[in-house]
Amino acid sequence: MKWFLTLALAFFISQSFAQENSNPFDVRVNVTLVDGRFHAQASYSVPMNICNAYAFITDYEGSKNIPGIIEARVISRAGNRVRVYRVIEEQILFFPIEMKSTVEYTELPNRSLTFEQISGDNRLYKGTWKLLEEKDKTVFKYDAQIEPNSIIPSAIIEYFIKNSMRGRFESMAQRASQYKSIEVVACK
Repeated sequence: MKWFLTLALAFFISQSFAQENSNPFDVRVNVTLVDGRFHAQASYSVPMNICNAYAFITDYEGSKNIPGIIEARVISRAGNRVRVYRVIEEQILFFPIEMKSTVEYTELPNRSLTFEQISGDNRLYKGTWKLLEEKDKTVFKYDAQIEPNSIIPSAIIEYFIKNSMRGRFESMAQRASQYKSIEVVACK
C-alpha cells in the first residue's frame, strides 16, 4: 500500500509540474458573449522590460508571424496614431473565413495602445493593450469588444473564438520572449 501512495503522489506531482510548464507565460483568456458582442480579455507575462515589450506590441508588421494573421501593413502614421491594414484567416467548420480590416492604434509609449477598426468586415472591433511592469517581467493585458458581421450563428463563432484565441496568445507570448528588434537597442 505504501508503494501505491508513493506512486500516486509522484503521479500527481508530475502532472502538476507538467501543467505549470505547459503555460510558462501564464496565458489567460476569457471570452464572453453579451448582446451579440464578444468581450475578449487575455493576458500573459514575459521576462522582458517594458521598453522591449512596447517595441514588440507596436511591431505591427511583425504580427504576420502570429497564426491566423495573413497580412499586416502600416498604411499611415501621424503623431501617436497608426493605421494598420490587416487580413486574418479563421477556420470555421472546415471553411476558411478571411476578414479584412483597417485598425487605428493610438500609442501611449511604454504604457498602452487603444485600437478601433475604422473599416472592415466586423461591425465592431475596439479595445486596449496595457503593459504592466512586474519585477523582472512585463504583463501584457488585452481587452477587446468584437461584433462579427456574419451569418454564422454566434454560438459557433464563440466556440471557434474561444478555441483559437488561446493558441494565438500563447504564440504571441512565445514570440515576445524571443523578440529582437533594432528599436530595442534604445531601451538599454
